[in-house]
Amino acid sequence: MKLNAWIMGALAAFLSGSALAQQPLTEVTFGTNWIAQGEHGGYYQAVADGTYEKYGLKVTIVPGGPRASNRMLMTVGKLDFYMGGSMIQAFSAVEKDIPTIVVAAHFQKEPQVLLSHPGQGLDTFADLKKSNDILLSKDGVATFFQWMKAEYGFKDEQVKPFGFNPAPFIANKASVQQGYVTSEPLTIEKAAGFKPNVFLLADYGFSTYSTTVETRREVVETNPDLVQRFVDASTIGWYNYLYGDNTKAKELIKRDNPEMTDELLSFSQAKMKEYGIVDSGDTHQLGIGAMTDARMKDFFDKMVKAGLFKAELDYRKAYTLRFVNKGVGLELRPRK
Repeated sequence: MKLNAWIMGALAAFLSGSALAQQPLTEVTFGTNWIAQGEHGGYYQAVADGTYEKYGLKVTIVPGGPRASNRMLMTVGKLDFYMGGSMIQAFSAVEKDIPTIVVAAHFQKEPQVLLSHPGQGLDTFADLKKSNDILLSKDGVATFFQWMKAEYGFKDEQVKPFGFNPAPFIANKASVQQGYVTSEPLTIEKAAGFKPNVFLLADYGFSTYSTTVETRREVVETNPDLVQRFVDASTIGWYNYLYGDNTKAKELIKRDNPEMTDELLSFSQAKMKEYGIVDSGDTHQLGIGAMTDARMKDFFDKMVKAGLFKAELDYRKAYTLRFVNKGVGLELRPRK
């Protein structure tokens, strides 16, 4: 009788597990802020290796681009989650009373860099103040350059328009150009045959988180389990993309962006690891995606000093720590 009871119990457990496994996946849409690239690798990895499915999710990545409005689509409920940029966007949403919130930050450092020609007297970050040809986009002028002015004394008259073409920088040895550490240094080296000096703004005090996961406040309030599963699965995706076999993820990226090359994907991954873009600082104890109140306050105070926001803004409404800092995926990080 005891054996029969054990068999019946085991059978019931098996059938229960099978029924659970057969439950339909929750469909989720995730909009990125640009066309598919290595900097989106963790999310593509979680699709490619089935991590999202293990968490009960069927995730569709909706690439961004110059004609996309993914942030707006998320805000109005057409997308479930959105890949934000720096915390400046999130603070601005609070200022404008837009009901969105950051639930994770998968980049501990924004990849924004300034580049200069070696051997031209522009070999340190302080030297860059000598240049009167700092090539910046309008967005760059409105954001990180305001911090550079307040923190380091750069001047508006040093700025020249940047058209996202490296040719003017390559031609002018006295110039400085903005870029991403994960792409522009390789582009310039291949086009001009020299390695530019690279200055990662995060290493000089531009302390924003980046590549954030944003959603609407109502989603956090009404379906926190969905948010937690998406954050956790994405975090594991980032560990596996950086430290595991990411071949299938890279193929998905190239499917969504046929102009992407294996060389640039490999370069991007290497630089994310070298500079600790994804996995550094607090993530070593708290896990990828980590955020802290102290870092948020530090960056907000710098943006107030730079004149981007008023000190009385309740910036804490821009984010929540509810879904991060749980050590998810730490076992996937290689031990030194």
